[in-house]
Amino acid sequence: MLAFRDALPTAVNPSASLPAHEALSGVFGSISLAAWIFLLVPQLLENYKLGSADGVSLAFIGVWFIGDVANLLGAVGAGLVPTVIALAIYFCSADLILLSQCLYYHYINAKARERVVLARTVEDDEDDSEQPLLSRTTSNSLGLPGSRRHSSTNPSHSDRRGSHVGDDPLVGILGHKQSRRRVALRNTLSVVLICTAGVAGWLLAWQLGAWTPAGQQGNSSDSDINNSVGPQILGYFSALCYLGARIPQIIKNYQDQSCEGLSLLFFILSLFGNVTYGLGILCHSLDREYLIVNTPWLIGSFGTIIEDVAIFVQFRLYRKNDNDTAID
Repeated sequence: MLAFRDALPTAVNPSASLPAHEALSGVFGSISLAAWIFLLVPQLLENYKLGSADGVSLAFIGVWFIGDVANLLGAVGAGLVPTVIALAIYFCSADLILLSQCLYYHYINAKARERVVLARTVEDDEDDSEQPLLSRTTSNSLGLPGSRRHSSTNPSHSDRRGSHVGDDPLVGILGHKQSRRRVALRNTLSVVLICTAGVAGWLLAWQLGAWTPAGQQGNSSDSDINNSVGPQILGYFSALCYLGARIPQIIKNYQDQSCEGLSLLFFILSLFGNVTYGLGILCHSLDREYLIVNTPWLIGSFGTIIEDVAIFVQFRLYRKNDNDTAID
């Protein structure tokens, strides 16, 4: 979620010739926009489907939101076109929706666990009061070590897996292989649709004269705006936030040894959006001054690619653990 200063509609000049590198810059920028616009939808749906947001690090979403706020302030301070500011507002709003959803599920699930623990404690007390002292002592001492403590203090573990108890493990494994194929197909189609929407959107904007390369705008004030100190500082701060946001999620995945509850498509779109955004900047120009001005946005896009790849590796490493959880 970065400032799309060079990828968005600007002035109108459809009759001008279009260099190939500018066309590529526009196409990559448009595809990146499409990826960012739909980025949070897969994770919102994943949380809703599971009725839980336990797999998502709140620090991840919180720091990301701070980065988007800095991006919005930078866009306003730089006096960028209204489309950029509107998109920045949309990104902040989408972050708030996801953050609110995560907080809501954390709250209601914590309350549900408390009720389950209380009910089991009352039930155990009633059972103990109805048993003779000798049998009570015998039954407590003959139980498996830690079994009573495990069932009473971690109800969510048994609740999550309880529906799979007694299932044939082979059926579960085969079912998960088919499920992975469906997910892979769905993710591939989603990326294709994002690319199609981005290319179609750019072509439509170009044909209607709603987009033109920055070099054809004829606006000499752009250089002064881009070199403003305030927006540059906010740009570096937002890039730092984007780089730091994924670290809590990576740590959480490592501690849990699981990526359960995370949407793989969410990170695929993030990677895709960052790659195409960075390419959009580089295709526009390789001029030294231009690259210096856009350094924070390049750091924010290409830097997070490494972290997204790390999360993909975690999805691969912890896949067996997540499958075992589902068929236990």
